[in-house]
Amino acid sequence: MEATTEVVTAAPAPVLAAFIDRYVGYRLTGFAPGLHRGMPSRHMTFIVAVGPTIDVIEQTDPHQAPANYRCVLSGLQASPAMIAHNGFQEGVAIELTPLGCRVLFGMPAAELWDITIECSQAQRILGDQLADAVQSQKDWPSRFAACDRALTLAARSEIHPGLELSWAWRALVSTGGTHPINPLADKIGWTRQHLTRKFTAEFGASPKLAARIIRFERARQMLTSTPSYISIAQIANTCGYYDQAHLNRDFAELAGISPTAWLAEEIPSVQDPDAEQARG
Repeated sequence: MEATTEVVTAAPAPVLAAFIDRYVGYRLTGFAPGLHRGMPSRHMTFIVAVGPTIDVIEQTDPHQAPANYRCVLSGLQASPAMIAHNGFQEGVAIELTPLGCRVLFGMPAAELWDITIECSQAQRILGDQLADAVQSQKDWPSRFAACDRALTLAARSEIHPGLELSWAWRALVSTGGTHPINPLADKIGWTRQHLTRKFTAEFGASPKLAARIIRFERARQMLTSTPSYISIAQIANTCGYYDQAHLNRDFAELAGISPTAWLAEEIPSVQDPDAEQARG
């Protein structure tokens, strides 16, 4: 069977747009069975499987046992998860920012730092509704609409991290993780130490670690979407690394693998939909 990749994206309902960047529908068929590396990202992992479950054989926390998920949810992470597949993967990834964790689940994203659970463990009705509704729909628009309905019903927009932390998170994201931390605290009117305490308590990662994750994700996406004549050193410079060696060290720490080795092993990834669309 020829390997094929289908990736479709859509914006969420306007009421959800403050904390969900988009939906990504994906269908990968005809690949050899293997492993997919779930990478650290600025988004929480929030994926509804269609068909087979999502089989995590190595969790980001080595103390957590492997598990299968219908609708997987996890917080931010600073290490990869290893996901087994049989050559077929299908589902809807919900690009949930940590700003939405309180809105949907009534808890700070820090409570899910480095932890993976079935969504129904955090919010039983939402998890069950999402899994059943998405599984029952046959086309992407209907699946995205099902997500809109379930998430809108669950959302409590009056519950949020607060203006200061929301602004700090968005400032890091908008600069690709390059915003210096001291000026970030100064603009809010906090000390760096107070910002670090509040930020870590809300999101699970300190501002410095969150910036590293955001910068790493940008570099990873550029590696899969830029022409081959653009060197890794050029990508490192664009993303704010000191040099290619700095990027390589971050890859080793956050991905457990070098950039070139990752590019060689990785099948098309739901985490890089733009790259797949660009390649057709």
